[in-house]
Amino acid sequence: MNLNQIIQSLDLKLLTEPKDFTAMNVTSGYCSDLLSCVMTGAEPEGLWVTLMAHGNIVAVAALLDLAAVIITEDAQPEPETIVQANEKGVTLLSCPQPNFYVNGKLWEMGLPAAQK
Repeated sequence: MNLNQIIQSLDLKLLTEPKDFTAMNVTSGYCSDLLSCVMTGAEPEGLWVTLMAHGNIVAVAALLDLAAVIITEDAQPEPETIVQANEKGVTLLSCPQPNFYVNGKLWEMGLPAAQK
């Protein structure tokens, strides 16, 4: 499944610069608000669902080569975090729904959980 399909299906708001999301495959999903868990559990080309919106999410997403980070519950990163994400090529998305809702919808769409 590509990232564009996910963005459209979940009506996600793009916070960073646009890309060709139809060309970006998403292979798995992971949900956590603990950076150490994400670093050991998320997979490259995966989606990370989190309530966190601080700058450290960009560093972790870039390190793991994630397809995107979905920030839930309308939490909004600082402008500096968005600039940093654009510089590192990290896609940040947001939505008003809680983690549980987003994860359920991703599961319904057939996105598997990370298997690390």
